[in-house]
Amino acid sequence: MTRPVAPSFAGFSRAWVRPDLLAGLTVWAVLVPESLAYATIAGVPPVVGLYAAVPSLVLYALVGSSRHLVVAPMSATAALSAGVVADFATKDAGQVAALTAGIALATGVLAVVAGLLRLGFLASFISEPVLKGFIVGLALTIMIGQVPALIGVDKGSGSFFEKLWDVVGNLGDADPLTVAVGLGSLAALLVLRRFVPLVPGSLVVALAGIGVTVALGLDDHGLDIVGHIDSGLPHLGLPDVSGGDWPDLVAGAVGVMLVGFAEGLGAAKTYAARAGYDIDPDRELLGLGVSNLGAGLVSGMVVNGSLSKTAVNGSAGARSQLSGLTAASLTLITILFLTGLFEQLPEATLAAIVIAAVVELVDVGSLRRLWRVGRGPLAQTHRITARADFVGACAALLGVLVFDTLPGLVIGIAVSLGLLLARTSRPHIAVLAPVGTGPDRPWVDVARSPGRSPLPGVLVVRVEASLGFANADYVRGRVRALAAEVADLRLVVVDGRTTPSIDVTAVDMLVQLRTDLSRMGAELVMAGDVGQVRDVLAFARPAGEPPLHPTIEAALASPQVPPARSPGSGEAPRDPAR
Repeated sequence: MTRPVAPSFAGFSRAWVRPDLLAGLTVWAVLVPESLAYATIAGVPPVVGLYAAVPSLVLYALVGSSRHLVVAPMSATAALSAGVVADFATKDAGQVAALTAGIALATGVLAVVAGLLRLGFLASFISEPVLKGFIVGLALTIMIGQVPALIGVDKGSGSFFEKLWDVVGNLGDADPLTVAVGLGSLAALLVLRRFVPLVPGSLVVALAGIGVTVALGLDDHGLDIVGHIDSGLPHLGLPDVSGGDWPDLVAGAVGVMLVGFAEGLGAAKTYAARAGYDIDPDRELLGLGVSNLGAGLVSGMVVNGSLSKTAVNGSAGARSQLSGLTAASLTLITILFLTGLFEQLPEATLAAIVIAAVVELVDVGSLRRLWRVGRGPLAQTHRITARADFVGACAALLGVLVFDTLPGLVIGIAVSLGLLLARTSRPHIAVLAPVGTGPDRPWVDVARSPGRSPLPGVLVVRVEASLGFANADYVRGRVRALAAEVADLRLVVVDGRTTPSIDVTAVDMLVQLRTDLSRMGAELVMAGDVGQVRDVLAFARPAGEPPLHPTIEAALASPQVPPARSPGSGEAPRDPAR
């Protein structure tokens, strides 16, 4: 049974203390500059990212099931949060901060309720390809949103393409000093990541940017810096959000919760598999929920499991959530005493940190892989839906780039489900032929086995899907069309080994199909059906249901099979339905 409190500390050993403390120090070195950067994505002061990180790390350690997952502000949910707040069309900084904390609270409540109701399966509604396309589109949107700060031009608004057009149109106004600092910081981050991956590049580059700015007085020469960061503890309590705004926040929080849960669950499962323990999806929902409740109550922002920081945590040797508690303690010290250190951080360097953090999310290789999956035999089997995963990913990607984050996610899910329904309603029906002789001979798909021929006068088909109301008419019409192509047809066998279930509509369809085939002088039988199919047929008890046989060979030897037509006799076979 899962421990009610701190399940991630199950089996804790004193030998884990030292690696956990070192891992927590390493996570802190990455978390601080990235949290400052992700807060700017959400449209709130940088310190808000630090406010959110402390309670989320502590509360997840007490509730979540992963020993390695780091829960903190992240780029995807920060961008979603900014998109929701933008719908309120407010320019007041205080109101933006309150609404951002409100989204965290709404996300937390939804996730806790979903966890208590054991709705961990919700993540399955976002397929991996759709999530991949969504993340790519979101990463591109985030990157183009940071380019103005990277080169020192005015920031545009609107969709990805509108922002891109603004950047291109303003390139002539780029500030040389800002370009030098921004591109230099970005280059340093990429070099450190490539050649010294264990070094916390974000912290190193941030400190270097601060040092150079202070030493050379670059802010006096027009370089924009972060500026004043409030130190001390944040305001505790509910954010100042009017009652009429909460329904809109809750509606936006649904998408935030789904994306945050899916991304965090993926990271948690990845490292749980490496360490040999299990992840409880319902516990992960509760962990996500309480983390966001904590973040919202301290004037923070939305948080979720971070794949990049979890990777840092795992590679640094973390064995339990003691590393997360360590990172939380160091972040709290930063809020109380070290915020002044980051006030001289150039905004161009902060933009470079964001871009470097999300650039690896633009996974073009995964999109190419999804395209390749739809080639070859699959393209012949499923002509319309062969590239369903690729189309779903591209729909989410383009939806984000053209419309915005939440609409893009909804578009991707809708297209993916639509293609799934299309594949379900038009399943592949394979024509089978025997290989060799004997009672145990295999039967193979003729289309995939050139040179194999069906038995004379016999049609053996395999419906590679469940039979139900969505595809009953298609299956009936397709089998009739295939039967019409067989000379002297006397028997049609439906191989049920790839048909795991059936509903009453499909049962009635089989009765109609048997009647159709009897008019063609052939009998319809079923072979190799699974238990669920037998159960439905037994309770439905339709008049004229096709006989059931354990194997195709048994169906061929059945006494119900009409005899073969004598060559040249011209005599029609007996109609078994009479």
